[in-house]
Amino acid sequence: MYEHLGELLTVLLTLDEIIDNHITLKDHWTMYKRLLKSVHHNPSKFGIQEEKLKPFEKFLLKLEGQLLDGMIFQACIEQQFDSLNGGVSVSKNSTFAEEFAHSIRSIFANVEAKLGEPSEIDQRDKYVGICGLFVLHFQIFRTIDKKFYKSLLDICKKVPAITLTANIIWFPDNFLIQKIPAAAKLLDRKSLQAIKIHRDTFLQQKAQSLTKDVQSYYVFVSSWMMKMESILSKEQRMDKFAEDLTNRCNVFIQGFLYAYSISTIIKTTMNLYMSMQKPMTKTSVKALCRLVELLKAIEHMFYRRSMVVADSVSHITQHLQHQALNSISVAKKRVISDKKYSEQRLDVLSALVLAENTLNGPSTKQRRLIVSLALSVGTQMKTFKDEELFPLQVVMKKLDLISELRERVQTQCDCCFLYWHRAVFPIYLDDVYENAVDAARLHYMFSALRDCVPAMMHARHLASYEILLDCYDKEIMEILNEHLLDKLCKEIEKDLRLSVHTHLKLDDRNPFKVGMKDLALFFSLNPIRFFNRFINIRAYVTHYLDKTFYNLTTVALHDWATYSEMRNLATQRYGLVMTEAHLPSQTLEQGLDVLEIMRNIHIFVSRYLYNLNNQIFIERTSNNKHLNTINIRHIANSIRTHGTGIMNTTVNFTYQFLKKKFYIFSQFMYDEHIKSRLIKDIRFFREIKDQNDHKYPFDRAEKFNRGIRKLGITPEGQSYLDQFRQLISQIGNAMGYVRMIRSGGLHCSSNAIRFVPDLEDIVNFEELVKEEGLAEETLKAARHLDSVLSDHTRNSAEGTEYFKMLVDVFAPEFRRPKNIHLRNFYIIVPPLTLNFVEHSISCKEKLNKKNKIGAAFTDDGFAMGVAYILKLLDQYREFDSLHWFQSVREKYLKEIRAVAKQQNVQSTSQDEKLLQTMNLTQKRLDVYLQEFELLYFSLSSARIFFRADKTAAEENQEKKEKEEETKTSNGDLSDSTGSADPVVK
Repeated sequence: MYEHLGELLTVLLTLDEIIDNHITLKDHWTMYKRLLKSVHHNPSKFGIQEEKLKPFEKFLLKLEGQLLDGMIFQACIEQQFDSLNGGVSVSKNSTFAEEFAHSIRSIFANVEAKLGEPSEIDQRDKYVGICGLFVLHFQIFRTIDKKFYKSLLDICKKVPAITLTANIIWFPDNFLIQKIPAAAKLLDRKSLQAIKIHRDTFLQQKAQSLTKDVQSYYVFVSSWMMKMESILSKEQRMDKFAEDLTNRCNVFIQGFLYAYSISTIIKTTMNLYMSMQKPMTKTSVKALCRLVELLKAIEHMFYRRSMVVADSVSHITQHLQHQALNSISVAKKRVISDKKYSEQRLDVLSALVLAENTLNGPSTKQRRLIVSLALSVGTQMKTFKDEELFPLQVVMKKLDLISELRERVQTQCDCCFLYWHRAVFPIYLDDVYENAVDAARLHYMFSALRDCVPAMMHARHLASYEILLDCYDKEIMEILNEHLLDKLCKEIEKDLRLSVHTHLKLDDRNPFKVGMKDLALFFSLNPIRFFNRFINIRAYVTHYLDKTFYNLTTVALHDWATYSEMRNLATQRYGLVMTEAHLPSQTLEQGLDVLEIMRNIHIFVSRYLYNLNNQIFIERTSNNKHLNTINIRHIANSIRTHGTGIMNTTVNFTYQFLKKKFYIFSQFMYDEHIKSRLIKDIRFFREIKDQNDHKYPFDRAEKFNRGIRKLGITPEGQSYLDQFRQLISQIGNAMGYVRMIRSGGLHCSSNAIRFVPDLEDIVNFEELVKEEGLAEETLKAARHLDSVLSDHTRNSAEGTEYFKMLVDVFAPEFRRPKNIHLRNFYIIVPPLTLNFVEHSISCKEKLNKKNKIGAAFTDDGFAMGVAYILKLLDQYREFDSLHWFQSVREKYLKEIRAVAKQQNVQSTSQDEKLLQTMNLTQKRLDVYLQEFELLYFSLSSARIFFRADKTAAEENQEKKEKEEETKTSNGDLSDSTGSADPVVK
């Protein structure tokens, strides 16, 4: 009876703690009372009768005093127990007081022995009831057992706090000192101080021992699960049926005990941290999450084998009832055999018979309660020997546990308390990601998070509990995406990229130095159920990679092969079955896209070098082990992707680029130092040309080159002439790119028209369809086909003369009187060529060195640039009058012959060092002569593109002659028409 009274007091204490911790309820109650005051001042406004307000307010005050002030327990124990009209006196009943105190001590003795032990089940809850009973005893009888009071407080050192609900923690020492303030005087100051600080000490010790607890319970639970599987999988033998039932009973109870211990550790530790407002370390969070996983593992073990467990429970129950009946039968025989008759002995016998009759039936809660009450009477008068009573109590305890096994396991494994500790979830996910080996434990954690749902479905503070569920669902999924799924996606994508681009200079990926995570384990997980969805990590990552690869391929179609390789690698390494993009032009070898070059042409002409003969651009430098190249096929494929309209746009961008470069070109030529030197050189050449066979002296160009360096150099060691040479090379690269665009367009058109049998005789499909009288849709399709064929034929037959357009648009401006300073350009070409040759030789020599920075084997952009500018200025004739390349050839041939002559003379002296020096000199002269010859050929080839064989005057004369021929032909046509008119009439 006293135990049940203790359970009732525990409920009252729990209600008080819930209301005391519910701040929102208190705030809303205060607001509601304020609202009632407003109603009281103006009842008619709210449609309420004034006479009903006062009774309602009295009712609210009564309700507040009974429930909301946190005095439910206090009001219960302070009520009047003595009868006022001379009836039963409770507080003066010494027999009742002694029995009450004796019962409390007896219950405490049973509870104390089990608290903190592995076999602890519900002793903590009973301890709360004992504290309540002790306070009730003090309130009624106003006496205190000092020794027992100290024993109650000593238990607080072992159990400093008890979890009453999912998020409410109860401190028994605070309760006892508050409810019995007079009893606190019985303790010295040292004891009171120890009581106050022991919670902090307990929390520190628990934080330090958590890791060890996790390791221990991990071994215990794993061993129990293996034993459970072994016992339940074993076929039952009839000759050992009782032994097998005993083993099953013990293993079921052991699983429940593990669940209870783990649940107690988790709830107490988490709620203590929250109640005392102390931060948890990451180590503690990880340890507690591991314990949550073990808790759910126990529950899932029972769930997986629920059919076998349910079948075994019924047999175990019968077996335990049989054992209890045998013990009671022995005691009953002992009572019957005693011939002494007394009413007390008869009551004992009746109680034993009642217990026997009750045990012969299903093991319901009511029947077990009746058996417990019957045995509390039946065990009096030494009916049972000491060695008989304890086994009976053990059997009855087992019967209670086994009969309620499913409910008890479900209660202990319920993790709804995690709703109040959601802050641990991000740390847990980070730990799972870092330790991918145990990825499967995610199932257990999400199972624990699902336990919060039933409690939320009872929420009444919102219009619908669905709102709360949606918020909870959204919060958990956002945390999951941020701390696991998105990180996993990016890590997989990064790994695939680095694996595909191993030929690049990448960060160190040595797993012995940087570590390695086997993320593939995440993809072997079964989908995780959460709310109304299944979280499929494999599908999530696959979708992310599919989406990313598709979008990036659409941006740069030429990278399709890279992403295809990454898809294959994802399948091989992670088992991800990905979808092909099936984008257009995915089989094209495209290189750099025309659009990218067009938008960044200023970067392109500075980073790429042009080769005139092969019509190809080569990257100047790269951090990779290879250089990118762009040829006609790449341009043609790019034009095919974007359409032929991109060609005119590209030329327009080139025109804008050339405008900016020619502005810098004009500023350089207008500089006083440059202009004065050029005028001097022109005057000098005119004076000595008759004496020097009309050849510009090599020494003069060399002197110009050296003189420019005296004007100053950049931090990179470049003179003004070096920068001018680079400017001309960039202009020439732009012209080379325009040439490649034209060639790519013709290549694209020829590929498109190659399936037409005869370009000279193309059938008109529209006329054929009309003759056959086919449908209107067919006629429309035929018309479109004729239009497409016509466009392709025209594009393949002729290409736009982009060079002529770019000459015509700039030439008039270059030749105006205001730009007369540009007329000196032809005289700077010799020192420019000398500067270019020295630079070219330096670049080629670097090809054979280990450090290849600045190495190059071609740069025909310079020749293209010189040819283009000479054409714009109409200075081909002036430049040819310098006979510069003849002068260079004669100069180097003369020096080569002189060195050869010295070699013949010195060969007789046998001076090896001098001979080696002469050989090196001859090689150097041969290299320079060869470079000048290559430049001459490149310049001659480039001049052909701009019709260098004709001057501007000759071109104008040719244009006039064509116009006159057109007029003449028009006049002849009109005359012939006029003479034919009379005949027609």
